[in-house]
Amino acid sequence: MPKPEVPGGRTDLLRLGRSTDGCGCDGQCGCDGHDRDHGAEGSAADATVEASGSLTTYAGDLTPQEAWEMLKNTPSATLVDIRNEAEWRYLGVPDLGDIGGRVEFIECTTYPDGVPNPNFIDQLAAAGLTSSAGVPVLFICRAGHRSVDAAIAATMAGLGPCYNVLDGFEGELGEDGHRGHAGWRAVGLPWYQQ
Repeated sequence: MPKPEVPGGRTDLLRLGRSTDGCGCDGQCGCDGHDRDHGAEGSAADATVEASGSLTTYAGDLTPQEAWEMLKNTPSATLVDIRNEAEWRYLGVPDLGDIGGRVEFIECTTYPDGVPNPNFIDQLAAAGLTSSAGVPVLFICRAGHRSVDAAIAATMAGLGPCYNVLDGFEGELGEDGHRGHAGWRAVGLPWYQQ
């Protein structure tokens, strides 16, 4: 998979990477900004942030199976994997080849420092995902937290409808201290590893 291009930066709409150890919402969803589990439960506040004095919401959360069905049945829909290059290389990536689907690989935070990608919105535009496109955009990360921020940022930029894929690619840590009990891979959806 090619490394995404890095076009000129625009940070005014980028609201990513606020909390790398929690849900990433910085308390805007009603949690304390470090609540790992609220995204899996879902709440009306999860998809809402205050933006320029008006409420901005993303379209909602989809289970991995619902995301697969949307991607299969809506040819214009795009899956955007927002994990970083290390995650793509070492953990694998979703494979939409069997359904002719489209996956874009655009980091929302950089590796190894975890700094928000200031070019995120511009990179979405460079991939053809613009407000004029009006196509469904589904965001996936490792466990379904960073992708909420990406869906919000993209919605604020006028893209969408934008969705978050719950549980991400490999889900939260299980009781055994390992990931992989939930998410895209765990439910048996197609993926590959380089």
